[in-house]
Amino acid sequence: MEFGITFRGDLPKDRVVAICRQAEAAGFDYAWFFDSHVLWRDLYPQMAVAIENTRRLRFGPCVTNPMTREWSVAASLFAAMAVQSEGRFDMGVGRGDSAVRVIGKRPATVARLEEFCRAMKALVRGEAVSYEGAPEPVRFDWTGGYEMPVWVAAYGPRALAAAGRVGDGLIVQLADVGLCRWMGDQARAAGRAEGRDMADYRVMACAPVWVGDREAGIAQTKWFPALVGNHVADIVKHHGAGTDLVPESLTAYIARREGVGADEGYDYRQHTALDSDNSAYVTPEITEDFCVIGPAGAHVEKIRALEAAGVTQFNIYLTNGGEEQIVAAYADHVLPHFR
Repeated sequence: MEFGITFRGDLPKDRVVAICRQAEAAGFDYAWFFDSHVLWRDLYPQMAVAIENTRRLRFGPCVTNPMTREWSVAASLFAAMAVQSEGRFDMGVGRGDSAVRVIGKRPATVARLEEFCRAMKALVRGEAVSYEGAPEPVRFDWTGGYEMPVWVAAYGPRALAAAGRVGDGLIVQLADVGLCRWMGDQARAAGRAEGRDMADYRVMACAPVWVGDREAGIAQTKWFPALVGNHVADIVKHHGAGTDLVPESLTAYIARREGVGADEGYDYRQHTALDSDNSAYVTPEITEDFCVIGPAGAHVEKIRALEAAGVTQFNIYLTNGGEEQIVAAYADHVLPHFR
């Protein structure tokens, strides 16, 4: 099992560097950054500084999207980060939510997401690529042939299939064991149907955590199921009720969301905020399912269950204000059980 951390983009540079060095020394494998350039500062300047102050930790956006940057600009940026880090850069990508909807644009189609993934891998590898909007093929002579790992964030059946076809890994933004198993199985099946060898395919589960008292943990993390609900509401609407394309647990969750009127609007200005009004409908039970809270032993037990369900990386969303304490608690009480 790999372990990662994710930054929101609102911490001072020196603190981000210190936490990355703390995580690297503790045995974490990845430092990811939210890519939502309006809600928070752009991620890449801080990522570049953190790269220069670490030696082993891998970095990447969790997640970027095909909509907010012109594709040659995005590929040049990713290739530059790969060169600067000496091969410690992965791309996490989705259709686009908080970075896209907040500026009034619609998320990318699944077809556009797939095209973006293929184009980014080829451009970073140094190949000539023709893509929509570019009148001439684009090619970088300086990338060094880097084979950039691509992780695709997905919930719904079409995006999960795309993740299996074009991704090296799947990003699941929740830590519910059953849902992680189902989503990973869907992506792997799609890859096999495409003729891919999926033996080394990776699945990342992302969620905020709280090590300690259950009630405090629920208060610290209940914003997260609301974020998930906002992501999956349209998927359930189009693919869920009355079908076998989306698990019943998700359709029931979204039905509850709609039942209290939470589907009438999602406030992106409270995206990931601890006291978010978006989470009014979230129950303690859902919070426990989607997040990882409780004493350290409960974290080990749940991550073991995620591992058995096919998850290969657990990624902690560091949004609670006690970032250093969470990294230290995992270093002392959780990671040793997986090393």
